[in-house]
Amino acid sequence: MPSKTATRPWGRTGSLRFRLLAATLVALSVALVLAGLLLGGLFREHVMRQFETTLTNQLDQLTARLEVDAQGQPQIDEQRLSDPRWERPYSGLYWQVDQLSPDGQTRSAALRSRSLWDDSLTLQADVLQDGRRHVHQGIGPQGRPMLMVERTVRTSLTPGTGWRLVVASDLASTELAVDDFNRMLALSLAGLGLLLVLAALAQVTVGLAPLKALQGALNRVRDGYEPRLQGAFPDELQPLIHDFNTVLDRNAETTARARTQAGNLAHALKTPLAVMAQAANHPAERAALPALVREQVAVAQRQLDWHLARARAAVTQGLPGQRTEFEPVLQGLLRVMGKVHAARGLHWRAPATAALFFAGEAQDLQDMLGNLLDNAGRLANTEVAVNANQSGDRLLITLDDDGPGIAPEQRSAALARGIRLDESGPGSGLGLHIVAELADLYGGSLELDQSPLGGLRAQLNLPAAPASA
Repeated sequence: MPSKTATRPWGRTGSLRFRLLAATLVALSVALVLAGLLLGGLFREHVMRQFETTLTNQLDQLTARLEVDAQGQPQIDEQRLSDPRWERPYSGLYWQVDQLSPDGQTRSAALRSRSLWDDSLTLQADVLQDGRRHVHQGIGPQGRPMLMVERTVRTSLTPGTGWRLVVASDLASTELAVDDFNRMLALSLAGLGLLLVLAALAQVTVGLAPLKALQGALNRVRDGYEPRLQGAFPDELQPLIHDFNTVLDRNAETTARARTQAGNLAHALKTPLAVMAQAANHPAERAALPALVREQVAVAQRQLDWHLARARAAVTQGLPGQRTEFEPVLQGLLRVMGKVHAARGLHWRAPATAALFFAGEAQDLQDMLGNLLDNAGRLANTEVAVNANQSGDRLLITLDDDGPGIAPEQRSAALARGIRLDESGPGSGLGLHIVAELADLYGGSLELDQSPLGGLRAQLNLPAAPASA
């Protein structure tokens, strides 16, 4: 069974769930409030517009019923008015006709509906254009808020005198309807909000369920039940799963290489240690012990250098961001080789190159170039030439010398570990093998061929890094 003690990841996932729910609730709350305000405002505007239209129709009816007698007094046949509320006291629907002076000022209330009883409508002290409808709110009987629609009318029978006709209705019923609608709207939006919250909770729970499965897969990897992440995951998580498994695979490969290198190194050091131990235990060989120790220490040192170079390249190979400029490394090695082989008077020819970059560590490039330059310096008669260029994503390095070269049938053996074709000089037979090993770890290669100068050509193919990071 996988371990159940890993609570921290799910604590973080719970925090993510909380943040998602909080963000959803805030968004839903804002959306519902805005929707409520918008719908409430639209409904109120619609009701008020309908209310105003109804009063305008009432005013048109009142205007059509207005007559002036021979004495110039207004008359309205109330029997011809269709709404019975005109007759009921304080019914909430009222009309009134006021007489106007020639300058448009109100003189007195000439006629009014029975519904006003002993009251009258208080109008604004404004001057209206003849025939133009005017809508405003005011205070009616019993201090109730009213919506008033009015217009002024003049007739040829009463020159200099006009009439101000007003129809007013109580706003209480309208406000009550708007309040009822807002109350129902609020309840509906609250219910909708609750359903949306439940839907959001279900969505977040279902959406984060794969993360729980991912946590279980991680726990199985951590506890050693699985080497990689296994299981069915959504397409959105597949890139993450793939990348994580790639990291796990690379870590497993690195661990395996490290174990192999450790075993190889232990095996390589076992022989010189055994030789020195045997010489120390035999009195007859103690006289030659200092020379033997120096010899075996040199062997052990070469083995250490080879294994450490290979291990370093194996670990760093393929890591992102690795880039080393070629020219400074080459010039530094040429200065060193000029001193090492100064007695031979060699000519080191290396034309300046453009900005070339190796996609790897500087130490590895130094090891590869250093071994090739040293090998060319030992075999050349008078000249060593180095050229480099970039082709696509590959860095191509060529070293030529005018020495004796290597026969075609011996070139493969020259790259084998510990093989020395020339036993007359110093060396361990590891130089070209180290270069070939390092190049191979970087996905490159080392090839030996006939040089145009007459000696050996070493062609090194390595990954190139872009000139600009």
